[in-house]
Amino acid sequence: MDAIFQPLANAVGASVDQIKLISCLLIAYPLASLFVRIPTSQPALRHLFSIGVALIFFFPVLEIYSAFFQLLASIMATYLIAKYHKGSNMPWIVFVIVMGHLTANHVIRAIYGFSYETMEVTGPQMVLTMKLTTFAWNVYDGRRKEEELDKWQQSKRITKYPSLLEFLGYSFYFPGILVGPYLDFPEYMELINETMFQHAHVKATLKDGHRLPAGRKRAAYSKMFMGLVYLGAFVLLGPKYNFSVAMKDEFMKMSLLKRIVIFQLGGPIERAKYYAIWTLTEGASVLTGLGFTDVGAHGEPHWNGAANVKVWLIEFPPNFKVLLDSWNMKTNVWLRECIYKRVTPKGQKPGNMSSMITFFTSAFWHGIASGYYLTFMMGGFITAAARQARANFRPLLVPPPSAPANTPPSLAKRLYDVSSIVLSAFILNYSASPFILLSGRDSITTWNRLGWYGHIIVMGSLLVFSLGGNKYFRALQKKKGVLPPPRGAKPTNGTAVSSANGTPVEEKNFILPPSVDKVLPSK
Repeated sequence: MDAIFQPLANAVGASVDQIKLISCLLIAYPLASLFVRIPTSQPALRHLFSIGVALIFFFPVLEIYSAFFQLLASIMATYLIAKYHKGSNMPWIVFVIVMGHLTANHVIRAIYGFSYETMEVTGPQMVLTMKLTTFAWNVYDGRRKEEELDKWQQSKRITKYPSLLEFLGYSFYFPGILVGPYLDFPEYMELINETMFQHAHVKATLKDGHRLPAGRKRAAYSKMFMGLVYLGAFVLLGPKYNFSVAMKDEFMKMSLLKRIVIFQLGGPIERAKYYAIWTLTEGASVLTGLGFTDVGAHGEPHWNGAANVKVWLIEFPPNFKVLLDSWNMKTNVWLRECIYKRVTPKGQKPGNMSSMITFFTSAFWHGIASGYYLTFMMGGFITAAARQARANFRPLLVPPPSAPANTPPSLAKRLYDVSSIVLSAFILNYSASPFILLSGRDSITTWNRLGWYGHIIVMGSLLVFSLGGNKYFRALQKKKGVLPPPRGAKPTNGTAVSSANGTPVEEKNFILPPSVDKVLPSK
């Protein structure tokens, strides 16, 4: 089928594989409209539909035959191990097998020098790895006592083992088989049976005998439109605005300040390709019914549950924590629920060892290119510095607890907010560039040509805080009467207190040190 896609590839200057991938994501839209027309009384047809579409994607369109059978091997191994192995180490056996398989393919990709424009097994396998390992943990939780589980584990536990057809349908869910979104098995079965739409308060919003809440098509096609906008921005502006501009000789003819400013222009364009892919696949998923969260106070349906990225909060983040929380959100759920919590000994709170294991899992999941590890290591320092800065500066700028609730922010607070947006964006572009460049040598060269500004800001701030800065700002906070509660204290507002710096944070939004996955774009 290359002859069909080659003219378009030539026209836009992309590889045939890239055009094929985008075509599959767009074809998923009309196929999703067919999927929802299959009655819920015929769940087997819905499973077969996903499997059939996946076969079309892998065989006649993408022509990656071995990739399909490799994925099928991991699927079958997981299904059999999770079904027949009743021990507590079952999820870890599944993890070692599927993660080891993925890592082997990352190595093979590196050996043969496949470019990241080449469509092969590792892209879909990264998504499948999250799904299979999550499934294993869900099955394991279904065999445990309910009182031993936290809220997420209770809601996702599998007590009735699925049929092989159900599991294959889940594994090959067609809108997400190539690039995501990742979903868990209970979520998939809710989609198949449409049980999330059968609650009384949801059914009350249905009109004219409709089976699904309103707004699904509007949400889906608006995502498709925005995905195409991001894709167009990348195609049109990518050749001029990108991180590789730092490797050109003319870049060094500019002043350092100009180099830094010019380099920032490439960040949003480099990220646009990820925005495009994730947004396109989110829209197709919404068309199938995935992503429904609930109805609002006025009965309006919300369709944001399949989102993997919040573009505005990445490009204009109020702080680095919000930026991290808005990037690759589904992968962060997997790392938090299936790695970070699981490696923590029973009865203990996650600590540095849990963080490091999670970090290395994320790194190996991405691949073996040295650029990944440079970005991840930098991300750890950024997270630490951002936490320290927020804990030291922000309490001095916000109104004191005794102030009225509607007290407007001061000029200093407004300047702090603007500075946080600019600085977060500058640090993101600096730290994420190795992830795009991949080569360790090119990454170091780029950082050197940028005057190491990211390292100077991040390491410099950590040095200042450790050499007395923390003590100085705590004294100022005490003088102003805004000193945060002691470590381990429980504020009256119900939020948890971070063990890292004593500042209140919501438990459900804790950051996985060191930034884990969300600093970086994934494939």
